[in-house]
Amino acid sequence: MTSYELNGTNLNAVLVSNIADAWENPSLFTLSISPDAVTRVERASQAIADFVRRGEIIYGVSTGFGDFKNMIIPSDQVKQLQRNILISHATGVGSFLPYSIVRAMMAVRVQTFLNGNSGIRLEVIDSLLQMINKGVYPLIPSQGSLGASGDLAPLAHMALLLIGEGHAYYHGEILPGVAAMQQADIPLIDPEAKEGLALTNGTSLMTAIGAITVHKACGLADIADAAAALSIEALRGTPLAFDERIHRARPHAGQIRSAANLRRLLDGSMLTRGFDPLDVQDPYSLRCSPQVHGAARDVIGFAKNAIEIELNSSTDNPLLFFDENGKAVCLSGGNFHGEPVAIPIDNLKVGLAELASISERRLARLVDQKENKNLLPAFLIREGGINSGFMMVQYTSAALVSENKVLAHPASVDSIPSSANTEDHVSMGTIAARQAAEIARNTENALALELFAAAQGIDFRLENAGKGKKLGAGTAMIYDLIRSRVPHIDKDVVMQPHIEEVRLLLESGQLLAAVRSVLNN
Repeated sequence: MTSYELNGTNLNAVLVSNIADAWENPSLFTLSISPDAVTRVERASQAIADFVRRGEIIYGVSTGFGDFKNMIIPSDQVKQLQRNILISHATGVGSFLPYSIVRAMMAVRVQTFLNGNSGIRLEVIDSLLQMINKGVYPLIPSQGSLGASGDLAPLAHMALLLIGEGHAYYHGEILPGVAAMQQADIPLIDPEAKEGLALTNGTSLMTAIGAITVHKACGLADIADAAAALSIEALRGTPLAFDERIHRARPHAGQIRSAANLRRLLDGSMLTRGFDPLDVQDPYSLRCSPQVHGAARDVIGFAKNAIEIELNSSTDNPLLFFDENGKAVCLSGGNFHGEPVAIPIDNLKVGLAELASISERRLARLVDQKENKNLLPAFLIREGGINSGFMMVQYTSAALVSENKVLAHPASVDSIPSSANTEDHVSMGTIAARQAAEIARNTENALALELFAAAQGIDFRLENAGKGKKLGAGTAMIYDLIRSRVPHIDKDVVMQPHIEEVRLLLESGQLLAAVRSVLNN
């Protein structure tokens, strides 16, 4: 069991992914709050109470929301205002979010409160934290967020449970919210000033999905290098294009790293070729793998940096600040706007889509006897004609790549005004995040298809290369791992179960661990 103490500044993509992964067994990864964060939270909630007591006019505390910002709310209706925002904003539609994402989103929301800028009471945060630690997951529709003012609708659905509304998944059942909270022995809350607004106003969903996806993307970048290396051997490619001098002459960090990875993975290979005056260079999908993979790595890094800043930021509105004498001021701004996350995630989508795109091109060469110069049998199968072999494997990869092209269109360039044109530019960041997660799944499948086919190609290469020929230091391990799960295909069989076995090697992290054991030496 892991217990992790949140303090407002210490979340990263790996931790969010670990939190999400524990959704079925929440006791395996529990969360608590640091003492310093408790102090900040209590100071901020007391400041809000003081503002209300003095009758100060503060957006969302003593005024309405959105285009109702100029409507003053009487002090005896302040609590009703906060409850109403939770009820009225829960307007989501579509399929429910996976519980892993809901769990991660709740953790991100707790984290943003711990900077002490939100003014929410500790008991509200504690109830939310108990939901995470006890596995009470609100049913949250996946659609309805514009990404500004943050993820209003999804966060409202999350917060409904705190007031005994909505529905939740708990211990394998879907229950009314009040029943789930009672069975888990989690106190309900009666929202005080600003708490309804604080619970709903921020980028927690897009950031949670973004963190999980960017963590997955980091692994896919290494898997892409591994898949390329195995295909290069199957196609008798040359590692000369990965010479360090070439890549130092154009020093993009991602390109340099991917080229180095390919050198390590192919080190010692007897299936590649050296300089051949009759075949001086490979096609782009082999030769330019470092340039394409490297560009994807760089945008993954860009997205990761943006996401990890957002994970530890205050993203609701208004925000509380304190001077050196402890005097509080409440400032209205726009930290709920998702654009700092939306644009990097849209870039992430493109990077992931390109990993799949070049992978499909390598796969196409593996199955095309003309393109691989009769090195491998057509469609990687003997007795072609009666057998189709890996023909449809490439079709499936092409379908995934085509789907990615549609999903990769940037969501952040779109905006539809809302709230009577008060909120006249929005980020669509949550749409971008959901698309990025889908592209990541498609790319994982595309890489699994390439690895499946490349292993089949290696079988023929080893058979024809002569006794004593061997794979590279890294590719040998990858090939052996694939062959431990799927056999050589010598006649037509149902392919899907074998494809799924290779994909599970990726999803489980087993193949990634093997790859990284080589790359990190």
